[in-house]
Amino acid sequence: MSLIPYMRSIFQISQNNVTKRHLHVSTMLNKSRAARYRPKPKIVQALTYEMANPPHYIASRKSWNSWNTSNVKDGNRPSETLVEDLFIRNFIQGTWHGLFLSEVIIKRQHNIIRIAGIINHKMMPAQIHFLIGYTEQLLSFWLHCPIRMELSSVSAKTVVYKYI
Repeated sequence: MSLIPYMRSIFQISQNNVTKRHLHVSTMLNKSRAARYRPKPKIVQALTYEMANPPHYIASRKSWNSWNTSNVKDGNRPSETLVEDLFIRNFIQGTWHGLFLSEVIIKRQHNIIRIAGIINHKMMPAQIHFLIGYTEQLLSFWLHCPIRMELSSVSAKTVVYKYI
């Protein structure tokens, strides 16, 4: 017993509609519009360096936010590296609440993880040194490898590269 006659009787589908195929043709839209900030009328937008460069400038003008070699062919533990990077970013966002003005850059070299970024120095230097030591010690304990924080501090509230 065939299923098509039974389905035809239920949905009242004619033979012509079942066997016809249609080809839809449209013009090719070869523009990539994602991850680009565009000017808005009557609104001035402040962009950081990361935001000002579109995605196709990665590796020529701007860099990746995570540097590791686990994603190359036959690389070691790519999924664990991704989860660790997410954990590091969330931990730093919670520990350094509102102090990081730029993206958190994670660089892995052999067994050392270096965390870089630009912070606002609205805190006393002793408190910043405490947070650096606290972050390095806890992440070193949890991730079982040495962690180094490489921070630059600025007095401005935002790090503006250009306005659009």
